[in-house]
Amino acid sequence: MEISAQGRPEVRITAADVGKRVSVRRLNTPRVTDEKFTDTVGVLTSWDDGVLMITRRDGQSVHILESTLVAGKVVPAAPARRRGPAASYPELAHVAARAWRPVQSERLGEWELRASGGFTRRANSVLPLGDPGLALDAALDAVRRWYGERGLPAYVQTATGAEGTQELLCAELERRGWVREVTAELWIGALAPVADRAEGAAVVLSREADEAWLARYRRKGVSEVALQVLGPGSPRSGEAGSGRGPSVWFASVPGAAAGAPPAAIGRCVVDGRWAGFAAVEVDPARRRQGLATEVVAALARRALDEGASAAWLQVEEDNEAARALYTALGFARHHSYHHYREPDAAGPGRS
Repeated sequence: MEISAQGRPEVRITAADVGKRVSVRRLNTPRVTDEKFTDTVGVLTSWDDGVLMITRRDGQSVHILESTLVAGKVVPAAPARRRGPAASYPELAHVAARAWRPVQSERLGEWELRASGGFTRRANSVLPLGDPGLALDAALDAVRRWYGERGLPAYVQTATGAEGTQELLCAELERRGWVREVTAELWIGALAPVADRAEGAAVVLSREADEAWLARYRRKGVSEVALQVLGPGSPRSGEAGSGRGPSVWFASVPGAAAGAPPAAIGRCVVDGRWAGFAAVEVDPARRRQGLATEVVAALARRALDEGASAAWLQVEEDNEAARALYTALGFARHHSYHHYREPDAAGPGRS
């Protein structure tokens, strides 16, 4: 809370601070809560008609009446990280996008439009890193046309909670009726400690996802389109060049019986200094035996051999088991990401 020279709280923000990270204290409505004040930290995304909208780190928007403000100030764009590798949002966004490549993509200015027949929102959404080269309404119209031509709903993937993320774009999408369907988080950590956590002697590594691996994968009905997204780089429609992607590895722990699906699986994409983990799945009957740690550790050692030093992964907010595992492995949250669906459109499955 800002305190004046006379010892009184002060509001030191104005509408000119829209787009900046702020900390505010407001007076609560009597009898609504036992607390007299509520503090909110986030990006000031609008200040219209006496109402402030602040987008918090988790992407939730808070509306505050100007008349209830007690104190407010601009704060640093992002708090200093206490552990893990240093990383900017744009760097991680590009790395995560390369690890889950769409079958089709096209540029709209600095936005990337991605389509893969509806297999996951990540491969069927716009990645808006920069200027689309058009006014926002015109850009969104172009996005909706592009996805409509492919029989898909339009999605825009945004992020909040780190320096350089897109709180303002989130606010503009919500103002236009776009619906946020899914929020997940991207976590990062040092790679070497992950590799040291387990021997991984029973883990088999492969360059391709075979039938056994796919039998354990939780996304049922995996199609040829999905295999193109999951697999190593290959030529992609709408992109020039060979289209070869980063280094992709698949891990599996054989099942107890011959011909049975693996007891556990995982996927890792090595891209420069980064190793990205995904699709870590364990047979429900074999959980709490350390198999997920074995899989991740084996993939981490291979990534270290290929020159990586840092790791990232994506985890959904309600996946408590995964969050506990990754916390124990030394990962910490970097930012949240969200998928906004165009108004009045039905969408694909999980992110």
